[in-house]
Amino acid sequence: MDRTHSGQDEKISVIIPARNEAKNLPDLLESLKKQTLLPDEIIVVNDHSEDNTKEIAEKFQVDLINLSDLPKGWTGKNWAVWNGYLHSTGDILVFLDADIRLKPEALQALIAERKRTGGVISVVPYHITKRFYERFAMILNILGVFAFTSPFERHNRNKGLYGACIVAARRDYERIGGHASVRSEMLDDLNLGARFQRAGIPVANYIGKGLVSFRMYPGGIKSELEGFAKGAVLSTSLLRAPTLVFSGLWLAGVILSELFPFFLHTPYFFPFFLGYLANVLFILYINKFVGQFGLIHPIFHFLSVIFFLVVLMYSMYQAVFRKSVVWKGRYVDVGRRK
Repeated sequence: MDRTHSGQDEKISVIIPARNEAKNLPDLLESLKKQTLLPDEIIVVNDHSEDNTKEIAEKFQVDLINLSDLPKGWTGKNWAVWNGYLHSTGDILVFLDADIRLKPEALQALIAERKRTGGVISVVPYHITKRFYERFAMILNILGVFAFTSPFERHNRNKGLYGACIVAARRDYERIGGHASVRSEMLDDLNLGARFQRAGIPVANYIGKGLVSFRMYPGGIKSELEGFAKGAVLSTSLLRAPTLVFSGLWLAGVILSELFPFFLHTPYFFPFFLGYLANVLFILYINKFVGQFGLIHPIFHFLSVIFFLVVLMYSMYQAVFRKSVVWKGRYVDVGRRK
């Protein structure tokens, strides 16, 4: 593939794991064609898709890998990404989920920032929502953005990456053993980031507003529930205590303020109601950086809180009692994880 560049002499490989991504893949591939800095190669790894993912990749004339059966001890995404790496030739590896959308200058900005930091970077994409149920994820997205960009995580040796968009130098990726080193991990991105950190390779996470976005779960509320529940409980084990405490206190404040109707005709009604309004204003402000969640969900934020609690309980059930999580039709064992 031809590319325009400005002093860019490192070869860039974009690796996209795809399992039944026919709805998402065309938009991503189209956005990659419009980059101000074009990648040298785009590799789509077709992970046993049952739709026309393969045909779409062929239509866009990108490199296509059709995976063999999933080996024992690997999770599906890790196996897909690892095979993409094995077929790549780039000095810089860009791992993108198929639901990512890039502004034309995004790749150039990502490559420049990785070079500036000298380590590996990831981006928490701006969440585009179109249907009412998708916006139930508002509180989860706010907490996720804070977890990945928290100042308390700056020196965390277990600092994770956000797996939807990762940029790393090939030499650094190979130094830690890549996705093969976390082959059985459900939370591959978090554990991969921790491995980079422990190897002395700095990890930096950014908010994607204006450059990188995605639409997470257009397939229905069931996929949204499964997607968030697969890591809601497990992911907390890698966060530092101050991040968890700060997040917990903020969430507790939100929940307490939602109790204001129960204090009607008491002296506590007005303070609780003011707290509720303050949270509405804060959520409306922070959503400018997190995602499109409209007005109904910020104003009636208890809807998103209820969804968060359902996700948390379902995640706990899977991790503690069933000891496996389900994602994209596969069951992944998490029984051995702490």
